[in-house]
Amino acid sequence: MIRAFIGIDLPQAVRGALQVQQFLMPLPRKVEPEKLHLTLVFLGDCPELALDAAHEGFEALRETGFALALQGLGLFGKDKPHSAWAGVAPSPELMHLQTKVETIARRAGCPIDTRKFVPHVTLGHFPPPPLPETAQLERAVAMGAGFRTEPWPVTELTLWRSHLASKGSHYEVLTRYPLA
Repeated sequence: MIRAFIGIDLPQAVRGALQVQQFLMPLPRKVEPEKLHLTLVFLGDCPELALDAAHEGFEALRETGFALALQGLGLFGKDKPHSAWAGVAPSPELMHLQTKVETIARRAGCPIDTRKFVPHVTLGHFPPPPLPETAQLERAVAMGAGFRTEPWPVTELTLWRSHLASKGSHYEVLTRYPLA
């Protein structure tokens, strides 16, 4: 079994803009800059044969590159937030690509999560904070509502392996798939 996910790596300028947002938010635990990415499909603990089949499908994918930008901030967890994120500007091309990649992974036999795809870059994970800290987080998200990056060209997909550790996950790039 290999714990893996496929997504879009971020250019350094976008990582820098996200680090500024992380600094401005009272996040109890921030995602390290080198781990910032946009997950398209979490493949879960995938059997090696299924991951090999998914890899072949991703290699055969003939999709065109496109421009993408991040826009806005938010929290997952409603009344008890547990994650902070940066949103993605509306992109039909991204949604089309995500559907294609998910279909390939499902057909290959990877245990795909059934939740609806919400494009975002996770800025921090944390246990739900006490009410005063939650209010501070919500204010920071509201103040960052105008956050937006310049569009950048998405020219490839990245397949990462996720190694679980006591201090969070470590990501290893398995391969990259160029877009046309």
